[in-house]
Amino acid sequence: LLYQQNPKTYAIVKQLLAEGNAGELQKYFGSQMEFGTAGLRAAMGAGISHMNDLTIIQTTQGFCRYLEKNFSDLKKRGVVIGFDARAHPSSGGSSKRFARLAANTFISQGVPVYLFSDIIPTPFVPYTVTHLKLCAGIMVTASHNPKQDNGYKVYWENGAQIISPHDKGISQAIEENQEPWPQAWDDKLIDSSPLLHDPYAMVNKEYFKDIQKQCFYRNINKETNLKFVHTSVHGVGHKFVQLAFKAFDLSPPFAVPEQKDPDPDFPTVKYPNPEEGKGVLTLSFALAEKDGARIILANDPDADRLAVAEKQESGEWKVFSGNELGALLGWWIFTCWKNNSRDTRAIKDVYMLSSTVSSKILRAIALKEGFHFEETLTGFKWMGNRAKQLMDQGKAVLFAFEEAIGYMCCPAVLDKDGVSAAVITAEMASFLATRNLSLTQQLKAVYDEYGFHITKASYFICHDPKVIQQLFDNLRNFDGKNTYPKSCGRFKVSGIRDLTTGYDSSQPDQKAILPTSKSSQMITFTFANGGVATMRTSGTEPKIKYYSELCAPPGNSDVEQLKKELDELVNALEKHFFQPEKNKLQRKTE
Repeated sequence: LLYQQNPKTYAIVKQLLAEGNAGELQKYFGSQMEFGTAGLRAAMGAGISHMNDLTIIQTTQGFCRYLEKNFSDLKKRGVVIGFDARAHPSSGGSSKRFARLAANTFISQGVPVYLFSDIIPTPFVPYTVTHLKLCAGIMVTASHNPKQDNGYKVYWENGAQIISPHDKGISQAIEENQEPWPQAWDDKLIDSSPLLHDPYAMVNKEYFKDIQKQCFYRNINKETNLKFVHTSVHGVGHKFVQLAFKAFDLSPPFAVPEQKDPDPDFPTVKYPNPEEGKGVLTLSFALAEKDGARIILANDPDADRLAVAEKQESGEWKVFSGNELGALLGWWIFTCWKNNSRDTRAIKDVYMLSSTVSSKILRAIALKEGFHFEETLTGFKWMGNRAKQLMDQGKAVLFAFEEAIGYMCCPAVLDKDGVSAAVITAEMASFLATRNLSLTQQLKAVYDEYGFHITKASYFICHDPKVIQQLFDNLRNFDGKNTYPKSCGRFKVSGIRDLTTGYDSSQPDQKAILPTSKSSQMITFTFANGGVATMRTSGTEPKIKYYSELCAPPGNSDVEQLKKELDELVNALEKHFFQPEKNKLQRKTE
């Protein structure tokens, strides 16, 4: 009965029943989507295992009840809801439709809703939560996932993504509120409700005012001859990056015409993810060659991530890794703070953060310059929450980043933000150009000063959770029961930290300092040669990821030797710890 409300999903289910297609029905109804700290992420379509009208209504009902329990002033403060441009015509699902249904759920309970009237970048939701002091925020997006997917991302009143125990509390409330409330599907009701507000114009003004606090070289920006190409990869970023450039007095970047308008089919790319390397940037390279631009800025479809490429003297293009851009932005933001900031806080009150699988270059800069560096668990939910704690204690959190091309450059958004990161990168490049330096040359200068940090990361695809479990069990019982590997090929292991079990060989009591989680796999190996490698499962994709790094002290400039050593370490890691042939793992393909 519930499915009759949406004729498209109803037709899909009816057809499968008529065909007696048990296998497909199992796929749609076999398991319910799990609500975690990342909210929901799944394909759009019929059934309880997919994103559709019904599952959005049920999720929002649970979330609404959970918020009522936690905030006595929910009906005074309200929530914000944003959406990207994703759509799935065959099931009638779209980000906008889901956002309106979620708004309807809250409004039916007397809760004010700030619903954006048009597509926005994900960071606008946490910005609005903080700016308007709301109880929570929801962003309907699947970021850079394949086109059939969608997601439901949740922010708490502190402007950061939720962390435990909220995920469990919300999940339980969803279970208890499965029956749709009266008029749950009638989203037209919201249009005449006095509880509906549109924050679009206000946020478009205030956000660009706030990021200007990070603009230090307006005169250089006005004069620069540097040309930039920008792609939003068929997502939401185009308009907002143009506005950000304007706010910094930079000439607008050349937009890749085939990719600048939102298109839920992502027709020009295999995966709409700038992290996947040069394939996503093919059209950007062509436009840059045509227009004589030296730097490419690429956002993912919900504009919370940023990839950067620069043309080299040789004519080749270098795509910076997330760690390399993290090193550049960390150096730049600290330098700007030191030279230009009107911030009167002492350097001992200055902090930078990065996730534990990201490069430790910020640690090296912090040690030499005298500010604080902290590492958190993987994901911006941890960095956003920790940044808020520090800010509440009067500290300045200048920058946070993760290797998955996520950067938080501006304290007004406690999450990764590809819009502010793009324009700050453009200002940095314009400034360096006045010193006849490229981004690539400056990156080398950062490594020369603070020590080379060479990183290499990749992943294997594995659709069988049993195989993943076995692989990690094997690492925990490598030479007999409860023994971790003592070496990996010719590389001696000098330390182990297992954040699934909470074991850390380097601590006096052998207990890890960072929070542990039994529901996800994550082991970090430290090697006698100064190398570090982490293996972990992904929360949103069927991947086993690895991250490796070799850090050299300043003055060790034999980069080629360091690269060779890291390549050999990674090969050993793949061969001995992943065992791709035995475990039938599929490699990342460029």
